Amino acid sequence: MTLRGKHIIVGVTGSIAAYKAAMLVRLLVREGAEIRVIMTPAAKEFITPLSMATLSKYPVLVEFSNPENGSWNSHVSLGVWADALLIAPATANTIAGMAAGTAGNLLLATCLSARCPVFVAPAMDVDMFRHPSTVRNLKTLREQGIHVIEPSSGELASGLDGKGRMEEPETIVRWLSGRLIPDDCRGKKALVTAGPTHEPIDPVRFVSNYSSGKMGYALADELARRGAEVLLVSGPVELTPQHPSVKRINVRTAEEMYRASVELFPECDAAVMAAAVADFTPATTLSRKIKDKQNMMLPLLPTKDIAAALGKMKRAGQVVAGFALETDNETENAVKKLNDKHLDFIVVNSLNDPGAGFGYDTNKITIHDAQGNTQHFDLKNKTDVAKDIIDKLVTYFHEKDK
Repeated sequence: MTLRGKHIIVGVTGSIAAYKAAMLVRLLVREGAEIRVIMTPAAKEFITPLSMATLSKYPVLVEFSNPENGSWNSHVSLGVWADALLIAPATANTIAGMAAGTAGNLLLATCLSARCPVFVAPAMDVDMFRHPSTVRNLKTLREQGIHVIEPSSGELASGLDGKGRMEEPETIVRWLSGRLIPDDCRGKKALVTAGPTHEPIDPVRFVSNYSSGKMGYALADELARRGAEVLLVSGPVELTPQHPSVKRINVRTAEEMYRASVELFPECDAAVMAAAVADFTPATTLSRKIKDKQNMMLPLLPTKDIAAALGKMKRAGQVVAGFALETDNETENAVKKLNDKHLDFIVVNSLNDPGAGFGYDTNKITIHDAQGNTQHFDLKNKTDVAKDIIDKLVTYFHEKDK
């Protein structure tokens, strides 16, 4: 499911090829994308909004507002929400409106507000497609950075034969996938650690922390989506990698995570240490449940530092990234950890930031690197945070591949 989690607007215009938009939406949903459909008023003459709403699982948008209740369909919000805007079929009229920068309907206005890549799949008769105005308009769109999915040739609705048939939905989905998901990690092998560790006290109790593993799993999935071979060393969590190629290695204790990481790292190009490894483990693990609770003392020993071990092992060409969850002196503590453990960069978040830290679906991070650079990021879903972190990792890949 290469488009999982992507927000895609599908624009449908008044063409006989509008029937293909139904299959296109179905395929995009099957690929894991979240779809919003915008139809032009003319498109309703070829396919019903009910059909598209049923397939996309969301109401179809046509007008700027709903005259019955006064609600506003914000083209600005739609343009910000989308990861991609795909107009399929795109008529000669809509293409002309886009080239001229008009906003005569909700779809055209959304095009002007879109911050994301825009794709058009033309559909029209051969003479319309070859007309100098259409040729000029498509050239204008390309110059604006809009992606044109070339139509195919064949029998057209008019009975003529030539170029102008909207490309088939399966081809469009493959085309879209290849451009929305970078493959800048292809050929790389990455180790990711995730989740907490459990340090057993007796058969029923353990020392641990509140880590859910969500950040590490999001990183593993993002790396795999971008072409990397991913080894995910996971502590005990109730999660499953979303990408089928992620290889999960289950561990329980800090010692088990240490051994797995040290064993796997030499074959990897990078390690992203997102696990919240317990800092201490009981000096002795009892084989029977503790019954005497009076004045109980629990001697603890420090666990092995996995990030430091990999930083020391690191050879030329390998990248090691660490994490730091802090409650105070965030920058000072993170930079010290970065330098002491010989990391390439460190991802910092603070428990003082609402919505960041253990258990949340969101995170707010700052990245410090060994060159003294700092990047601050707003609060985001952890899926989007993973993209920011892997974008940083890719800069090292590019540098080391030169």
